Amino acid sequence: MLKILILAAGLGKRMKSKYPKVVHKILGKPMISWVVETAKNFGKVGVILGYKAEIVQNFLPDDVDIFIQNEQLGTGHAVMCAKNFIDENDDLLILYGDVPFISKNTLEKLIDEHKNKNNEVTILTAILENPSGYGRILKEKNGKIRIVEEKDADENIRKIKEINTGIYVFNGNFIKKNLDNLNNKNAQGEYYLTDVISFANKVSTIMVDDFIEVTGINDRVQLAKVEKEIRKRINTKLMYEGVRIIDPDSTFIDPSVVIGKDTVIYPFTIIEGNTIIGEDCEIGPMTHIKDSKIGNNVKVIRSEVEKAYIDDDVSVGPFSRLREGTHLKTKVKIGNFVEVKKTTVGENSKAQHLTYLGDATIGKNVNVGAGTITCNYDGKNKHPTFIDDNSFIGSNSSLVAPIKIGKNSLIGAGSVITEDVPDDSLALGRARQIIKENWVKIKREESKNANNKK
Repeated sequence: MLKILILAAGLGKRMKSKYPKVVHKILGKPMISWVVETAKNFGKVGVILGYKAEIVQNFLPDDVDIFIQNEQLGTGHAVMCAKNFIDENDDLLILYGDVPFISKNTLEKLIDEHKNKNNEVTILTAILENPSGYGRILKEKNGKIRIVEEKDADENIRKIKEINTGIYVFNGNFIKKNLDNLNNKNAQGEYYLTDVISFANKVSTIMVDDFIEVTGINDRVQLAKVEKEIRKRINTKLMYEGVRIIDPDSTFIDPSVVIGKDTVIYPFTIIEGNTIIGEDCEIGPMTHIKDSKIGNNVKVIRSEVEKAYIDDDVSVGPFSRLREGTHLKTKVKIGNFVEVKKTTVGENSKAQHLTYLGDATIGKNVNVGAGTITCNYDGKNKHPTFIDDNSFIGSNSSLVAPIKIGKNSLIGAGSVITEDVPDDSLALGRARQIIKENWVKIKREESKNANNKK
């Protein structure tokens, strides 16, 4: 059996933030969440919190055990705070809340090495040309391994290029027994977890292939650099899978996004969350899509889409906004400056200009003219609008909900419609036009005469 302990108690001073470091987001997700999700592949997860623990806890699943480190006295002290979590019969994997991209594959290799050699501890290491700042792996002739922190290292030890990543698997009985042997007689005055390793007789290392997996994030510059590298890898993977990304450097796609082949993504496009995009689509430029499902052969240009469903052969934009609950069926056209919310738009219908459709159900082959508004809110409650098949809504119309427009009906331009309209009907809701000939001319002359008398 295996338990996983994630150390996430630090203040993160270099982030210059009022929030704990581990809740800062990478690709839209707090870095602690990346680590927890990976850890849960292996067993029961515990997290050690400290600075503003209540904030971090809000981002953790209910099935994670929480331990509090009230004083940050080093990694060894952090593990001491969770001593009750450690089971003598279980191995213990140590991870960190600010090292978000450790992979499942690498951890599997580390765990297999530990089990196969029946180790007391197994260490994940890396080779760096410039190892400055990292603890060095010192392999002694008797087979033991020591980890020497940079500040405690002499000149010869600092020349060693194999560094400690801080990720280990411990035998539960071994670590529980030896935590009590730690002391803080070092340059930092802290209890180092690395000192436990010096007590081990059965210890080995494996080397991580990709250093980005074990890169810790300490400030906002590192945050941006790591995120940029991960985004680059996401875009590269998508391009190898058949997606055309015009400019990968200006395209931001989350790892959870799925995109079909022969789809083109234009620059300055952001695609986030649980989004699925089909084949042969054109997305962007300057488009933001989040948690949406988009079919095949869809165009979304300079628009925002969130929690919406778009079927095949639909055109959206430019400058459209599709909000939660929107469903656009096949061959729908939503044009410039159109906002849609909690609305289903039927096959082959269109709203091309300057329109708001909210809490509406729109049938097939409906034309919604420019400037049309579904007046869905009465100040207290939202009300539905129904527009049936083949209807035509004239420009600048206001449909005051709750209301139903029947099939094959026509709403005259500029109308305010407050009552249901039967099938095959014409509805007008505007004042009669009045023309008073020469009225302006007469008023001008009256004003001129009055000024002359003064």
